[in-house]
Amino acid sequence: MSESDSNNALEITIAKWSDRFFAWLIDFLIITIISTLIMFTFFGKIDFEINDKWLWTETTQYMQTSIIFFAYWTILEYKTGQSIGKKILNVKVTNLYGKQADLKGVIISSFGKTFLIPIDVVLGVIFTNEKRQRIFNKIGDTVVIKIKKNEKSDANIKYKKD
Repeated sequence: MSESDSNNALEITIAKWSDRFFAWLIDFLIITIISTLIMFTFFGKIDFEINDKWLWTETTQYMQTSIIFFAYWTILEYKTGQSIGKKILNVKVTNLYGKQADLKGVIISSFGKTFLIPIDVVLGVIFTNEKRQRIFNKIGDTVVIKIKKNEKSDANIKYKKD
């Protein structure tokens, strides 16, 4: 690679694990609140007692919450590259070239983060590479990048009336 090629190379800033964790935590809190409100609306109360209906209630809440998480991440990250947590922390899901990730990649990444997050993160950290990918990011060919200030908004756009 010549010096001129290296000067023209696309530079992508990979998001720190801590930014990704805090974005996930923000999303987790938002979806947990929404899920709890939905459960309260349908069942009239939130019952933490262990009785003959406990297992059914817990399983129902887990399944419903997981589906909400999966839909939330898949829709937002496919449409905008960002969940609310990612938007707050200025990080974004992209393909390996910094462009919008395809639907398949977002679905794979969302699946790992929704249903297998402990395994996905632990194996991702153990087998990490320079792209800081979780296992399901690797499978889906996605990365989480830090958004530069000039990419974040349309502040550089000037509007003119005719």
